[in-house]
Amino acid sequence: MHRPRLAEKARAWLPVLPLLLLLAATYWLDLQVQPQPKTGGQQRHDVDYVIDNFSAITLSEEGRPRFTLSAEKLWHYPDDDTTHLQMPLLTNLYPDRPPTRTSAQSGMVSSKGDEVFLFDQVRILRPAFGDASEQLFSTNYLHVIPDSDWADTDQPVVVTDQYNILRAVGMELDNKARTVKLLSRVRATHEPIPD
Repeated sequence: MHRPRLAEKARAWLPVLPLLLLLAATYWLDLQVQPQPKTGGQQRHDVDYVIDNFSAITLSEEGRPRFTLSAEKLWHYPDDDTTHLQMPLLTNLYPDRPPTRTSAQSGMVSSKGDEVFLFDQVRILRPAFGDASEQLFSTNYLHVIPDSDWADTDQPVVVTDQYNILRAVGMELDNKARTVKLLSRVRATHEPIPD
């Protein structure tokens, strides 16, 4: 006697069953498309702005141009606050001598803006001044602190002047004092001065 009532109740719910299954499937699909919460404070590494033909000038305390930084393209990532550069050119300006120009294929500026990292075909051109001939420094990586006129690398470097070619691994370059320290594996080729 109890079985027919149970069967009648089950038959009464039968038309509602597809609707319940559809509701469950809709709920599951909604969960799948919702944005997932960020874990551990991680953010996506997306660009928030891009500037073409970028150029900036930094002034000294006396208000004179100290150095310029330009690039074909600049883009910024907010998650690590880094600025990336395409074809950067850093020019150090001096009141008493010609500017020193540093170029590369790509670069990055630190989040505080006080350090520049240059990559691929890095070239530093230090013009002739006084008794010193023009010097060209070539490497594939350079760390620059523009405010201190300082640059260094732990990579192979080639230094060329009018009569010498120096090859080394690692370099410290002080543009303020106009000194160069080659760190290891230094080899030199000297061309004699013609009579």
